[in-house]
Amino acid sequence: MHGSKPKLASFLSDLQREFSGYNKTTFTKDLMAGLTVAAVALPLALAFAVSSGQTAASGMITAIISGFVIAALGGASYQISGPTGTMAMILIVVGAQHGIQGVLFATFLSGLVRLLAGVLRVGALVSYIPAPVVTGFTSGIAIIIACGQIDPFFGVTSTGTQIPEMVASYFRDGFHIQLPSLSYGLFVVLFMIFWPKKLNSKIHASLLSLIIALIAQMILNLPVAEVGAIPRTLVAADRLHLFSMPWRDFPALISPAISIAALGMVESLLCGTYASKMKREKFNATRELYAQGIGNVIIPFFGGIPATAAIARTSVAIRAGQQTRLTSIIHAVALLISMFLLGPFLSRIPLAALAGVLMVTAWRMNDWVSIRRIFRKRIKTSMAQFLITMGATVFFDLTVAIFAGIAFSMLMFIIKSHKISVEVDPVTDQVGAGGKKTQVVYVDGMLFFGSQNHLTQVTESLLEEGSERIIFSLRGVPSIDHSSIIELADIVRLCRSRGVEVLIVGLQQPVRSLMERLDFIHLVGEENIFSSAVLALESLT
Repeated sequence: MHGSKPKLASFLSDLQREFSGYNKTTFTKDLMAGLTVAAVALPLALAFAVSSGQTAASGMITAIISGFVIAALGGASYQISGPTGTMAMILIVVGAQHGIQGVLFATFLSGLVRLLAGVLRVGALVSYIPAPVVTGFTSGIAIIIACGQIDPFFGVTSTGTQIPEMVASYFRDGFHIQLPSLSYGLFVVLFMIFWPKKLNSKIHASLLSLIIALIAQMILNLPVAEVGAIPRTLVAADRLHLFSMPWRDFPALISPAISIAALGMVESLLCGTYASKMKREKFNATRELYAQGIGNVIIPFFGGIPATAAIARTSVAIRAGQQTRLTSIIHAVALLISMFLLGPFLSRIPLAALAGVLMVTAWRMNDWVSIRRIFRKRIKTSMAQFLITMGATVFFDLTVAIFAGIAFSMLMFIIKSHKISVEVDPVTDQVGAGGKKTQVVYVDGMLFFGSQNHLTQVTESLLEEGSERIIFSLRGVPSIDHSSIIELADIVRLCRSRGVEVLIVGLQQPVRSLMERLDFIHLVGEENIFSSAVLALESLT
């Protein structure tokens, strides 16, 4: 351990610090925050599960188990986990191809992948994902969620699991709106939009709108699709069994499992990083991955679907006065009580009303401040990163979208890195040219493969102009690669073959170290290397 605390001891120490001075006042704050989060999480748990093609009960089970397990072991006191919309399209496809057991097994495998990610400490890598990529990914997910609610919102039926297939089916089979469904959906959307924000702290608009829609449905009994029966049990009939797991489907499910894990990791770690700034509390990314992994390994054995930390629930908790991870546990207890006591009522909620909740949630998921900034300032690279990631999210695999955004960002970085600035400044005899036609070549930027060609072209031009001495100032070069040093060596040989003297000045230490290892310093000669152009010119007089 090299003197560091063992992981368990470190975790217990952090828990002790978190609950230091815990009293009735802080418990009351946790209690109220937990109940507030439960009010927000209840409709989301139902809606996200149904939108994923699973039962409403599986959403409740997921929110409850993750609220206990992941919160207890997590990397911060404030993370609230549960089912989220990012998984919807993957789960729909997996469910259509492999059934509920395939979904449960993929969830289990995704937990193992997250545990492995924790062991490998890949949590820090999330910080390297460019902000426009994250914004584009989130907007793409929002579009997927909204499009996935068109059927229940309007009471129509589509075929296909991808958005283009769904849209095509509307044109092919017709778009026959059912007014009762549309009425419930529109009511919830308008209610959530116009509900005063100051009243949200007392009762959340999404919960109240569902209660009103439920009462209306129980009275009017309109011909609309409802949530359906919610068993009063935490262990669903359709669950994963330890000794009968479908290992035969492993080859087909490992890819979606990795996608689920990748999406869960990105969402959880971004949530943790964002919320840590709100709470001004340190976030342990590696510990969070362990907690997410353990939680998602356990959840399918109860019949739940993938869980991840969500900024919607977490931000509500912090704003409601959350103090410790007991907030999440209290929210889980509240959901458990609701499941047992309110199950018969929850089963009557119109699916169109849940669709309305998700429509508004999808709209609010977008980081509109960042989107407006990107397009108003016309930041071309950021605009491209955003649009490519959003488009890939909507039309392709969600994991492909993340990698597409990152790959494009890396390509832009490489292109920009290869753009070096080269300026030529002639030296007069008054300065210290010593009678020879001397040029100082100032290089600014990183010298990597592809970028050094510009320097070669400048040198050839100077040779054609009859230069007799060239001083290369590399003070503005912070880093260099093997290819560029080889190119510089060729430039030195070219100059000497024409009888032109070469001096190198202003080498930064990392650049000089690599040059020494590749014998470039030996080629040039220590006597021809100076710390500055001024010293080089003084040596000529």
